[in-house]
Amino acid sequence: MLKSKAIRWAFSALCVATFATSMVKAQSTLFNIPSTEVVATRRVYVESDFISHLESHQKGGFQAYAPRVVVGVAKNLEVGANVAFLDTASPDQPVEFQPNVKYQFYNNEEYGVAAAAGGILCTPIANRTALDTFGLLYTTVSKKFKGDHGPRLTGGGYKLVGRANGNGSEGGAIVGYEQPLHPRVNFVADWLSGKNRFGYITPGVSIVVTKSSAFYAGYSIGNIGRKNNALFLYYGITF
Repeated sequence: MLKSKAIRWAFSALCVATFATSMVKAQSTLFNIPSTEVVATRRVYVESDFISHLESHQKGGFQAYAPRVVVGVAKNLEVGANVAFLDTASPDQPVEFQPNVKYQFYNNEEYGVAAAAGGILCTPIANRTALDTFGLLYTTVSKKFKGDHGPRLTGGGYKLVGRANGNGSEGGAIVGYEQPLHPRVNFVADWLSGKNRFGYITPGVSIVVTKSSAFYAGYSIGNIGRKNNALFLYYGITF
């Protein structure tokens, strides 16, 4: 039970996290959902994610780690990859490789509207028996309201492709909200619907550290399941 809970939460969050506020140069995510932004051509975005259920390992706690890199390979097109792994009471946890791609197919700065579509492959590369290989496809649309404290709303949907039967919903809605509180601080919240490994709501804050980097801190709460929650921290920088 401990092993299945840790895998279900940690790999779901880290997989979706490949899917950021405009205060920092075009990052790819809020917490768990994809933004409509893409990394600029010939720029590189590097991120380190840390997720932890705040209990001892014996009571179901875990730590999850996911270094990731995203490269702007052409105008409005980015590609990237994550590697996700866990520290739990159970040894030999899976290691998951997550290559991904996103294309921004619409951007109207005058009206603050943008749209993007992309996908990610989730496949175990070590200790493979606890996870299957499948794809996630998504599309998102965002609207940025004018003004120093104008929020940005994001909405869309996702679909799981090739997912093994019996693992919950095969897709759902994507919702995000970003509210500037200070030139360097935003309130951020996102949600993926569905009773599956991706179904979480995460409120938190983003803090601009430099012109090209930001730190995010939030808390993810699962749509279903007791103790299905975790602290979510990440730091990202664009080169």
